[in-house]
Amino acid sequence: MASEVERIREAAWDANLAPILAERERALVAIEAAARESDTDLAEIVDELRTAEAPSRRLVAATAARALVALSRAGGPRRTGLAAFVQAYRAENDERFNSYLYSRSAESPLRIGAVPPRYAERAETVDGRFVLVRCFDANLARDPRIVILGEDVGKLGDVNLVFREATILGQGIGAALRGLRPVVDIQYVDYFLYALQLASDDLATLHWRTGGGQKAPVLIRTKGHRLQGIWHTGSPMATIVSALRGLHVAVPRDMTRAAGLYNTLLRGDDPALLIEVLSGYRLKERMPENVGEFTIPLGVPETIREGRDLTLVTYGALCRIALEAADGLARIGIQVEVVDVQTLLPFDLDHAIAESVERTGALLVVDEDVPGGASAYILRQVIEVQGAVDHLEVGPRTLTATANRVAVGNDGDYFSKPNREDIFAAAYAIMRERRPDEFPPIGPAPLRT
Repeated sequence: MASEVERIREAAWDANLAPILAERERALVAIEAAARESDTDLAEIVDELRTAEAPSRRLVAATAARALVALSRAGGPRRTGLAAFVQAYRAENDERFNSYLYSRSAESPLRIGAVPPRYAERAETVDGRFVLVRCFDANLARDPRIVILGEDVGKLGDVNLVFREATILGQGIGAALRGLRPVVDIQYVDYFLYALQLASDDLATLHWRTGGGQKAPVLIRTKGHRLQGIWHTGSPMATIVSALRGLHVAVPRDMTRAAGLYNTLLRGDDPALLIEVLSGYRLKERMPENVGEFTIPLGVPETIREGRDLTLVTYGALCRIALEAADGLARIGIQVEVVDVQTLLPFDLDHAIAESVERTGALLVVDEDVPGGASAYILRQVIEVQGAVDHLEVGPRTLTATANRVAVGNDGDYFSKPNREDIFAAAYAIMRERRPDEFPPIGPAPLRT
């Protein structure tokens, strides 16, 4: 029995090593050909790769890259061939180790385009929560695979009269692996931290670590951002974005936008987290006729106010507050373009925000997360990934919440999270820096920048 196990072990090792040995030979052929052509001594590099008893792909890639550096002053077709090998080998291993983070199937939610909401001439105006209730009713009727998991999600319909807090995310993962489409309810985004390990290590990695072989399209629904008290006001967006690569993360500004994103995600086959605006359930919204059918594509921000002087990027509850500040700024001649990102993962796939910055020459990111939280993520996406740094006439700015949570009461909310006056002051400070003669000092700059 022991000898048979040893034979199987050796056979498995040989099968694992065979393709790597073939890749090593490809690298050696390219390196030696380039060395001969350039008359460069690469014997030490070649010997290290050739004599390795158990070569790895890391060794193959690193050795080829070192050889390319050693030949940096050489030219010719052989060096070009080595460079091509290095590039191709990197691409092969990027596909091998870093692919399938999200679905590639025809059902990927990234393939679902926009279907606008349709309104009757006399559409009823309701509390925003009723838009969600009818959206879920329509989807439950449309797809019998959709189930709702959570605490008291029955007739009461959660603490906000829609759903209620989820018990165990693992129930949702198990149900999704068996073909159902669970909607898992977490009462507040603060409480999602209890399920973060499971969401990050098990759910977010599933499609990637199985090379696309398994999927669990769990839709996690939660609420957050602005309310009162330590356990109801967290916006740990940077934590979520960092921990949940492999999930889509949607941050709608109202319940109509939430319904459109739910309709998209429930038709796709990727897991996702959607964070509703906790203070928005009783704000009035018009009821779409196609409440269960209209869709909002992922990774497509919406410009909710056009302007020529400054691009203000935000999401969720801050959209309404930013619009109020923009109205005040317009009265003194500053036209702010307000952009709602709508989803953080994916983020602005067509680089619309960079196009806005190109028009305005200035960027302000307003965020409910702590300083250096999601604002840093958004800045990197816009400035570095989208290349908007080339269009800025003044340095980019962020306006965030304070480093602490929010005290109980409206005053605590006002002084701990970005408010209308903070946004006004931050935007004005940017314009004053650009055109000091036109915009004289009017007061202190915001404390949170």
